[in-house]
Amino acid sequence: MRKLLVIGIGAGDPEHVTVQAINAMNEADVFFVVEKPGERRDLVELRREILARYVTNSEHRVVSVEDPERDRTAAAYTEAVEDWRRRRADVWGRAIADHLADGERGAFLVWGDPALYDSTLAVLELVRAEGALALDCEVIPGISSVQALAARHGVPLNRVGGAVHITTGRRLARGLPEDGADVVVMLDADCTFKQVDEPGAEIYWGAYVGTEDEILVAGELREVEDEIERLRGEARERKGWIMDTYLLRRSERR
Repeated sequence: MRKLLVIGIGAGDPEHVTVQAINAMNEADVFFVVEKPGERRDLVELRREILARYVTNSEHRVVSVEDPERDRTAAAYTEAVEDWRRRRADVWGRAIADHLADGERGAFLVWGDPALYDSTLAVLELVRAEGALALDCEVIPGISSVQALAARHGVPLNRVGGAVHITTGRRLARGLPEDGADVVVMLDADCTFKQVDEPGAEIYWGAYVGTEDEILVAGELREVEDEIERLRGEARERKGWIMDTYLLRRSERR
């Protein structure tokens, strides 16, 4: 039986890595580092920095796994994601079979938390479903960008008796939820907050949260939305990629 550790390593700050995650990393024989096509070297190097800082087992091995291309322009979004996951499962399954011996422990390092808008667990379930490999998976939670965002702005995610709705930019484009919840938005490539028609709403926005490139903006949505769009565009041009998250807080007067 091969064992896989799916380890959340936080939103970008190496000090987000928990003691549980450090202990798990030091149990691993093999680290599978998934590298996306065109991924910026700073993200690759940050993962390697985390390994160098915390892993004392000098016998561990690092295996780079090239991630298949994903079609982000497909009209059938769900079908495109499912196809991408199946292709990932094929590539990952071969890497595990080739580099992890029976009885050894492998590890996947996951940005943020493996349970929140990350496909690692779903892909590994597909690998197991193929039946060619007997895998035992253990999940180690991590600090997500949602938690890091709230901490850096010094605000709670929920208000007294209130609900918090976590969604994506794609779904926000359909409108705010009807139940009055405050909304955390991830994976928004289009500044969808500018489409929100909610008088008095506030936004707490952050990009590269927890890293040396961190950018934070907070204020009434209509007053700061253009500034956020400008800063986001400049940062993306400068670094070649961006990862941002924000909290939309409805006015209590509502």
